[in-house]
Amino acid sequence: MLVENLIELANNIQKKKTEGQTIEVKSANKGCPKRLYDTLSSFSNQDTGGIILFGLDETQDFKIVGVYDLHDLQKKVTEQCLQMEPPVRAVFTFAEIQGYDICSAEIPAIDLAERPCYYKGIGKLKGSYIRVGDADLPMTDYELYSFEAFRKHLHDDERPIERANIQSLDLVSVEKYVLNKRIDRPKFAQLPLEIAYEMLNILRNDMPTLASLMNFGIYPQGYLPQMGITAIVVPGTEIGITTDNDIRFLDNQRIEGNISSMLLEATAFCKRNMKTKTIIDKKTGQRKDRTEYPITAIREAILNALIHRDYSIYTEGTPIQINIFTNRIEIHSPGNLYGRMTVDQLGIAKPDLRNPALAVMAEALTDVENRYSGIPTMRNEMIAFGLPEPVFENRRNEFVVTFFNDSDNRNIYINEENNFTIEDKLLSYCKNPRTRAEISNYLGMKTIFYTMSKYIKPLIEKGKLRMTIPDKPKSKNQRYYSISDDK
Repeated sequence: MLVENLIELANNIQKKKTEGQTIEVKSANKGCPKRLYDTLSSFSNQDTGGIILFGLDETQDFKIVGVYDLHDLQKKVTEQCLQMEPPVRAVFTFAEIQGYDICSAEIPAIDLAERPCYYKGIGKLKGSYIRVGDADLPMTDYELYSFEAFRKHLHDDERPIERANIQSLDLVSVEKYVLNKRIDRPKFAQLPLEIAYEMLNILRNDMPTLASLMNFGIYPQGYLPQMGITAIVVPGTEIGITTDNDIRFLDNQRIEGNISSMLLEATAFCKRNMKTKTIIDKKTGQRKDRTEYPITAIREAILNALIHRDYSIYTEGTPIQINIFTNRIEIHSPGNLYGRMTVDQLGIAKPDLRNPALAVMAEALTDVENRYSGIPTMRNEMIAFGLPEPVFENRRNEFVVTFFNDSDNRNIYINEENNFTIEDKLLSYCKNPRTRAEISNYLGMKTIFYTMSKYIKPLIEKGKLRMTIPDKPKSKNQRYYSISDDK
């Protein structure tokens, strides 16, 4: 970090009066903080790393108080870094501001294969932390296991289900699956059936694997009660809102069965609870009915949840959740994104597969391609419907896909040969100058930051949007307008 960057960071913290996901503030004017282990651990365990800023006092409204001794502070922070496993290599920067010395320690992320980073003094189970907002929280057993599973290539979909046996499976479907594999691979056909079952991950030690039970099982929930889907329809935008008659859920269903049947039933649940929009073709004037959301996109999200959810013992008690609100559909899948995948890489990079055996079986039993096309399909389908792109969130211990509808514009006019894109909608909306918040609400986005980075800034760079106060881009009075207004 450059000195001027450190000064700018300190000024921004004073202005906003808050820490954050990658920033931790410590006063250090009376000595080195004695317990930095939790922050060193949490910053090391997130992909972005983090910065510890010494010399501001959070208890005094982030007043600059300086540090007691730059040399000694660096020495003692380094000593704490060396008590971590693996050791943390902090990078220090010093600056003077308002007559006080301040210091930053940049904590780099460690490689995923080496996580979690923890304090050796109390061990991995108690000394591993994760950053949540501006807090350092102890890792859960599941979070620790996730790192272990990735590092050791453990796949929970291959674990045997001890209470089950071969009779728990639909043997006709199993035989058809094995036969197709033998037709495709003549040498494989020479193997005895019991070996074929093992190699195809259908059985392990004569017991059905989780993958085969979820794909071929007659009633998988008899052995794994929560490995299903709960689906609700809420009469508002948040859970807890009720109708005038105190009805909490307009529809409420528990969906069970194997992956194929749950996919069909969950998709049907969503479809029957969607509104129907009237589409008027601009050329012909003909009216057509269209579902509130693209069914293909919803189906892909449900299928992704069924195939890529975490199936470990730590999430056995958590079903997939489908929540339908008046302005959106949320699909909650137990478990974080697997391996090195990040939200920004979804649909672009090839992911590590959490459940390879289950995915291969599902490919044969459904029309899923298993070619990483699900995320692009969701995005493209939503754009084709003139709706905001789906929002993907990697929350703590769950992954959430949110589809927003167009609740502010019930009648959409489109040319079937050239459907409106989000860009078209935004530019049309901004014929009158709009604030960041107005644009974010119009697009149905949860955060202004996401709207700015995903839509507003790219359109400004393309010259399609302009600012009303161009010399002060961060002004609270800033508005954005399409260039047609500038002519």
